[in-house]
Amino acid sequence: MKIKADYANEPQWKQLTIKSRLPEELKCLDEIAHNMWWAWNYEARNLFKSLDEPLYESVSHNPVLLLDRLSYERKEAIVKDKNLMKKVKEVYDKFCNYMNVKPNSKRPSVAYFSMEYGLNQVLKIYSGGFGMLAGDYLKEASDSNVDLCAVGFLYRYGYFTQTLNMDGQQIAKYDAQDFNSLPIERVLDKDGNPLVVDVPYMNYQVHVYVWAVNVGRIKLYLLDTDNELNSEYDKPITHSLYCGDWENRLKQEILLGIGGILTLKKLGISKQIYHCNEGHAALCNLQRLCDYVESGLSFNQAMELVRASSLYTVHTPVPAGHDYFDEQLFGKYMGGYPQKLGISWDEFIGMGRSNPDDHGERFCMSTFACNTCQEVNGVSKLHGWVSQKMFASYWKGYFPEENHVGYVTNGVHFPTWCATEWRKLYDKYFDESFMSDQSNEDIWHAIYNVPDDEIWNTRMILKQKLVKYIREKFTQAWLKNQGDPSRVVSLLERINPNALMIGFCRRFATYKRAHLLFTDLDRLSKIVNDPERPVLFFFSGKAHPADGAGQGLIKRIFEISQRPEFLGKIIFLEDYDMRLARRLVSGVDIWMNTPTRPLEASGTSGEKAEMNGVVNLSVLDGWWVEGYREGAGWALPQKRTYENQEYQDRLDAATIYSLLENDIIPMYYSKNEKGYSEDWIKVVKNSIATIAPHYTMKRQLDDYYDKFYIKEAARFKKLSANDNQLAKQIALWKETVAERWDSIHVVSKNDEVLTNGAETGVKYKLQYVIDEQGLDDAVGLELVTLNNEHSHSDHQVYSVDEFKVVGHEGNNYTFEVEVEPNEAGTFRTGVRMFPKNKELPHRQDFCYVKWLD
Repeated sequence: MKIKADYANEPQWKQLTIKSRLPEELKCLDEIAHNMWWAWNYEARNLFKSLDEPLYESVSHNPVLLLDRLSYERKEAIVKDKNLMKKVKEVYDKFCNYMNVKPNSKRPSVAYFSMEYGLNQVLKIYSGGFGMLAGDYLKEASDSNVDLCAVGFLYRYGYFTQTLNMDGQQIAKYDAQDFNSLPIERVLDKDGNPLVVDVPYMNYQVHVYVWAVNVGRIKLYLLDTDNELNSEYDKPITHSLYCGDWENRLKQEILLGIGGILTLKKLGISKQIYHCNEGHAALCNLQRLCDYVESGLSFNQAMELVRASSLYTVHTPVPAGHDYFDEQLFGKYMGGYPQKLGISWDEFIGMGRSNPDDHGERFCMSTFACNTCQEVNGVSKLHGWVSQKMFASYWKGYFPEENHVGYVTNGVHFPTWCATEWRKLYDKYFDESFMSDQSNEDIWHAIYNVPDDEIWNTRMILKQKLVKYIREKFTQAWLKNQGDPSRVVSLLERINPNALMIGFCRRFATYKRAHLLFTDLDRLSKIVNDPERPVLFFFSGKAHPADGAGQGLIKRIFEISQRPEFLGKIIFLEDYDMRLARRLVSGVDIWMNTPTRPLEASGTSGEKAEMNGVVNLSVLDGWWVEGYREGAGWALPQKRTYENQEYQDRLDAATIYSLLENDIIPMYYSKNEKGYSEDWIKVVKNSIATIAPHYTMKRQLDDYYDKFYIKEAARFKKLSANDNQLAKQIALWKETVAERWDSIHVVSKNDEVLTNGAETGVKYKLQYVIDEQGLDDAVGLELVTLNNEHSHSDHQVYSVDEFKVVGHEGNNYTFEVEVEPNEAGTFRTGVRMFPKNKELPHRQDFCYVKWLD
C-alpha cells in the first residue's frame, strides 16, 4: 500500500475551565468579589486595587477577574504581607457585619422587575439613567434592610460600546460578556444542576438559565436564554438591550414578566408587592392572574388581588418609551391566555387599549400596566402631573387632576455617587447618624462649618482626577480614531484643570437639546477662549443605534469640537458608562441640562452632581423644578415663552450665554488672595446643604414605602384574608353594579340653579332622586364645576361638591348638595354619578361614570 503523506482526523476539542486557586487566607476576597457590595464601598475597592494596581486597571476594576489573574507568586506575597492582610481582615469584618443584619420584617416585602440595572460598569446590563436608577434602588434596598428581590436579564452583549470615527459618526460595537468573569453566580437546583425555568411561547417553551447577583443583602435574579437548550431563534432573546425588531421586544417582555414570575415561583419566593419598573415588566401581572385563576378564583376575583399588590412606575412622557404591539403579532404569542383567564380575546386585548372596543388600536404595555396595577406613579412632581394628563384617557369621566396617578421623585444612591474625597469630608464634619438619616437637612447644614479652602481644595482634587482620567483613558482611542496625532496631543495639552468646567452628559435624544449651546458659535467662541477666564465644556452620551437624529447631534458636536477655536475647549468623551459618569459628576464645576419642557421626567445625573459640590444649571423641568433654590444654582424658566420650538431654543440659548457671561463666569473667577472665589463656595455650600439631602435614594425608597407599598400591602392582606373573602365580595359587588349600571336613572330633580344662574354669596340647594335598581346605596353624586373661561390654570376642575343621601324609599335615594358661589364668571357644571364603596382604593379602580342630564 502507498503510505499517505498525511493522515489525521479533525481535532475533538473540549472546553477546559481552569479556575485560579486562592490560598485559604484569601478566600474571603472571593466572597466579597461576588457581592456587589464592593461597588459602593470605597474601602473594598481600595483593597482590591492594592492587591495589584496595574492589573486592577487592566481588568477595568473587575475584582473577579483580578483574583482570577493574580499570579500564584503575588498571592503568596499578599498572604505574607501583614499590613495588607490586616486590611483584608478589616474589610471582611465590615462586610460580615453588614451582611449579618436581618431584613426589617415590619416593612412589606417587594419583588422588583426591570429591563436593566446599573450596578457597576463591570456588569453591562444597563444603558443609561433608567438602569442606574434601578441599580441604585437595589443598593439602597440592601442598605435599608428591606425584604426585596429583583428580576432582570443577563445580556450576552448588553448595551453597545461607543466609539467615534474620524468624522464623528457613532460606531456601536457589541462585545460579548464572559459570564464566568462577572460577579454573578449560577443558580442551581436541589440536585446541584443549573436551574432551568420553562417559559411558554406560543406552542413551545423557551428554557431559561437563572443567575444571581448578590447586591449586598438582596438578590437580583437574571434570566438567560443564550444556552444550548434553546433554538437559534430563541437564544438571542437576552442577547442585547433595546435591540432587535418588535417581535424580539415582545419576546423579551414575555420573558421578563411571565418568565420572571415563573422564576420566583420555582425558587419558592412570594412577595407582598410586585413593582413594575416601566411597562416592560407589565406581563408579570398576567402570569399572576393566571395563577390565581388556576387556583380556583374567577378572573374578576383574581384581578382584585393582583391589582391590590401591584405598582407601576412610568419613567417618560416620550412616546418612544411606551411599547405598542400590533394585534397580529401580539396574538401570535398571547393567543392562548384568554382561555386561561376565562375571558374573550377582545376582553383580553382591550386591557391594553385606551379604547377597549377600538379594534384598530395596538396593545400598549403601559395601558395594561395601568389596568392591572392599583397604583401608578411618575418620577417627579411635575412628571406626576404630566403622567396624569398622559393617562387621562384611560379613566374617562374624570379629569387629569382627579385621577390617582401619584409621584415619587427620583433620588440617587449616595455611597455610589459621592466621591471618596467628599465621603471622608462628610464623615469628618457631619453627625455620626448621617448615613442612617440622609434626608435630614439639618445634618447637611454642617457643610457651612467646613472651611472654604477645604471645599475648594476638594473640588480641585476631583477636577484634577477627571483630567488625569481623560488623559489616561482616551489618549489611545483618540490617536486611533481621530487622525492627526498632533491635533490629539494639542487637545490633551489644552485640557486645563483650573478652567471652569461644565458637563453635559446624558442620552443623546433630540428632546435633550444637546445642540442648544451651539446656536451662536461666535458668542460661544468668545466665552471659551477668554485667556483670563477659560471655560471647558465636556459632552458625553450615546444615541440609540436606530436614532439617526441623536447620532447626528453627536456628529455635529464632534465636528464643532475639532474646529481650531474649540479644540480642547469643547470635548466629546466617548462611551459614557458608570465609571466615566462618576468622574464627570464629581469633576466638573457645573452640570448643565437643557431638555425640551416638559419631557424630562426626572433626571438623576444632576442629583449625583449635587452630592459632589457640583452646581446645576438647568431648565426648570424634571427634578430641578423641586430642587432649585435661589443662590444654590441657576435655572431657566419652567414656562415656555414660544410655542414655536425654534424660537424657544434661541431664547434658551441666549439665556444660557447671558448667565455664563454675566453671572457664572465672573463669580467663579472672582478669586481672593487665597486663590478661590468665596461667592462660588457659598453657592456650593448652599447647594449641598439645601438641595442634596432631598435627592438621596434613601428618601426615594422611604417615599415608595410611605406612599404606596405600606397601604397596598395592608389592603392586599385585608382582601386575601379568610380565603380571599373580601376580594370575592368586591368582585361580586362590581359585577352586580356593572350589570345594573345602565338601568340606574333619575326619578326627579331640582337643579334650576344650573340653568337659571346664580349669584355670589347666596346658598343654593340641588336635589336628585335616583332609582338605584336595588343596589342599596351603591352610587354617589357630585357637582363638578370647571374653571371659567378666563382662567389661566392648567387644571380644569374648579370644585367638586359631593351630594349627601338625605333619605330613600325602596330603590329611590334622595341626594342633596348645598353650594354657595364665591366667584363671578362663566363656569361649566355637571352632575356626575359614580359607584361608591368604602373598600375601593380610589375612583379609577372601578371607573364607571354617568353624567346626568
